[in-house]
Amino acid sequence: MKDRIEALGASFAEAISKAVNETELEALRIEYLGKKGHIASLMQSLRDVADKKAAGQMINAFKCEVEAKLTEAQEALRRAAVEAQIRGAKKYNPTLNFSEELGSYHPITLATREVEQIFRSMGFTIEDYAEVVDDYECFESLNIPNHHPARDMQDTYYLENGQLLKTQTSAAQNAIMKKYGAPLRAIFPGRCFRNESTDACHENTFFQMEGMMIGEDISISNLIYFMKTMLSEVFKRDIKVRLRPGFFPFVEPGFELDINCLICGGDGCPSCKNSGWLELCPCGMIHPNVLRDGGIDTEKYTGFAFGLGLTRLAMMKYGIKDIRDFNSGDLKSLSQFKSL
Repeated sequence: MKDRIEALGASFAEAISKAVNETELEALRIEYLGKKGHIASLMQSLRDVADKKAAGQMINAFKCEVEAKLTEAQEALRRAAVEAQIRGAKKYNPTLNFSEELGSYHPITLATREVEQIFRSMGFTIEDYAEVVDDYECFESLNIPNHHPARDMQDTYYLENGQLLKTQTSAAQNAIMKKYGAPLRAIFPGRCFRNESTDACHENTFFQMEGMMIGEDISISNLIYFMKTMLSEVFKRDIKVRLRPGFFPFVEPGFELDINCLICGGDGCPSCKNSGWLELCPCGMIHPNVLRDGGIDTEKYTGFAFGLGLTRLAMMKYGIKDIRDFNSGDLKSLSQFKSL
């Protein structure tokens, strides 16, 4: 058995040294490791050997040696192919004058970065959060228990594992509170998803920016100040806004902050549903239940929260009349922002 294995080993070493491509290596693999190969034949001949244990160990050692050398040869061939491809590649000439037009940031990205900078200058930290969340984050922690009718306000995309695509950036509130405690100032922009019909001012995928400020003696006046300051910085002029009552389970009292439509100047258009006003920012004082779930002492601290519609803000800032243009991939529409 030993002499037979040594003879096969010598034959294999000679054959693999001459293999120059994957096809020849595969033929060697079949010849030695296949169901009808040399090693299988050696295993069958064990029944005629007196010391089966010692013979079996030699066969297994030979098999491992064959497998290792085949793997090593395959890797060497791959490395050689890559090196040949690199050597044959055309050299990059940095002096070439390319005629292709440069791309540009998406208008929502531009609006997001500008708003982030404004809030950063007012002492807010910038946070990021997941797009896939669980029921507790999106609803339970926001004072929306199971079977609460407020859930019908949001047509939610549920996943097979029980998680969901977040319907609002408010889903990060609980985690941010537990991360920083009080006092805190934070904003967290993100993409949201709702299964609703699309029109000039509604999309199933849109961007929001959640903001929270928690501290002692925080009131609605603080909320109005920060929102007016932000809007004035974005639009470079004083912006007409209005607050009207709105129901959101995670704030009490709750408001809708509307902005005078800058596309039609308040005269009425499809973007503002011919009302002259565009809903921009649901907001209000954070509900005590939400603060308690976030580990905040409600006897000492109060706070406000807002959900700024970044998509609608970008529409107002850049005069985009149809929200669907943002996700259309229309380069003609988006190319106007390349110089911004």
